[in-house]
Amino acid sequence: MQRPQTWQAAFELIKTRGYEHREEPFKLVSGQLSHDYIDGKYAIDNGERLSTVSRAVADLATMNGIEFDAVGGLTMGADPLAHGVAMVTGAAWFSVRKEQKARGREQWIEGTRIEPGTRVLLVDDVISTGGSTAKAYDRVTAAGAVVTGVIPMVDRGDVAADLFGRMGVPFVALVTYKDLGIEPVKAV
Repeated sequence: MQRPQTWQAAFELIKTRGYEHREEPFKLVSGQLSHDYIDGKYAIDNGERLSTVSRAVADLATMNGIEFDAVGGLTMGADPLAHGVAMVTGAAWFSVRKEQKARGREQWIEGTRIEPGTRVLLVDDVISTGGSTAKAYDRVTAAGAVVTGVIPMVDRGDVAADLFGRMGVPFVALVTYKDLGIEPVKAV
């Protein structure tokens, strides 16, 4: 797989700041157990680190022909990366709520207004099976958006790639479980 020149610096941040091997297994969102913990938000917890990883994601999108007007995903995992990619590319950002807002405009999607035909890139910090990103996909497509690609900062297995591949959505991870040398998550 071809990688952007900005990849190595992003990978080093993710590996040194975001990854830890734990003796005791913990439960992933998918319900599976793992000894390999990845804290994507800690890896990009200041402006310089966020900029480094966001630039690598933007470059990866360009290398894969993924064009977008807005970038976002399901809150909270996608939020920092969506903001960072928006800042380095000039694209708009959005955040998909886990529950509909109960007041004001009663929105599911915050940030830019997603309109029919808006091209969106879905991001997340860490994807295991793709369930959270699939929820974001459902919300933005219901608003009329066209999802042009999915780029997680870290993909813990091959499940999400298969899921979005079946949906006809380009999927490319910045860092994979293979890069980190960890066991992949399995389909549940």
